[in-house]
Amino acid sequence: MSDSTADTERKHVVLVVDDTPQNLKLIVELLRDQYVTLVANSGSRALGVARGAQQPDIILLDIMMPEMDGYEVLRQLKQDESTRHIPVIFLTAKSEVDDETAGLALGAVDYITKPISPPIVLARLKAQLLVKDAADFLRDKNQYLEAEVTKRTRHIEAIQDVTVLALSSMAEARDNETGNHILRTQRYIETLARQLKDHPRFSGRLSDQQIRQLYKSAPLHDIGKVGIPDRILMKPGKLTAEEFEVMKTHTTIGYEALRRAEIALGMEVDFLTIAKEIALSHQEKWDGSGYPQALAGEMIPLSARLMAVADVYDALISKRVYKPAFPHDEVLRIMAEGRGKHFDPDIYDAFFQVHLEFERIAQQFSDG
Repeated sequence: MSDSTADTERKHVVLVVDDTPQNLKLIVELLRDQYVTLVANSGSRALGVARGAQQPDIILLDIMMPEMDGYEVLRQLKQDESTRHIPVIFLTAKSEVDDETAGLALGAVDYITKPISPPIVLARLKAQLLVKDAADFLRDKNQYLEAEVTKRTRHIEAIQDVTVLALSSMAEARDNETGNHILRTQRYIETLARQLKDHPRFSGRLSDQQIRQLYKSAPLHDIGKVGIPDRILMKPGKLTAEEFEVMKTHTTIGYEALRRAEIALGMEVDFLTIAKEIALSHQEKWDGSGYPQALAGEMIPLSARLMAVADVYDALISKRVYKPAFPHDEVLRIMAEGRGKHFDPDIYDAFFQVHLEFERIAQQFSDG
């Protein structure tokens, strides 16, 4: 490639818009040595060129044209995302202050009246292109930085998700009966939260972001099982009263593990805050008969109340050594008895409205 070709490629592209051939010829001759020039003899053609493959860096625009005047051309340029950043200089015989004020108010960067002074046109054109180049640089840099932030955020979230699943899987792997329990409960709690999103009691507490955090946190609800002895956790049968008391400690073990992790980070993390609530309180009951703190009603965190429904449904629908997998209809009957006792009544009602989706999730991620 020759030097002259490279120089031409580096030139700014100027679109000149005027309905008078003599004016177009005059401006093109003035700009020929320094710029690549495009021409349009009407407003509609100017819009077509501006939106075309070789988009101009700047537009010199006449105002008084038939069919579509320069003001309307500028309005349409500013309304179009692809052209709104192109600077426009009005080059016109309209010399009244009101005309200039109107043009600048519409978004023109400068206003030059005819008859033109060639040095003035070149100087002001050059000044506006310098401003445009700086704005383009900053916009490109910001877009690059935004893309990098998005990419790194996704990377961090992916690491976070993998870590959570790995930790929760360690606990579940010690219990050979739970199978796809993690995958199912994640989807149960998301389904339930979305059903309740617009409920008056929970308005503002179940945004899309909060539901996403619930979904991320759900796998850690039984993380405390890593601290339960194998003779109890893996016992092939029902637990004795004494063994059950030990099993109940998985709630506090899980909560303390997550709390210590958050302290080590030196900052609060949204999904860990929710995970702590779920780990500690998902075995609490609406009537206060649950554990470990015998909380009742609204004292139980919302996240834990949601998980209680998801966890109980999955326990009933799944096979255990000490019980068969109950059919869906039987699960509905059993859970209905827990409305207002084990479960928040409104959350149970939401579950009943989406119980077929729960059944679908159970079948899609069945242990079989």
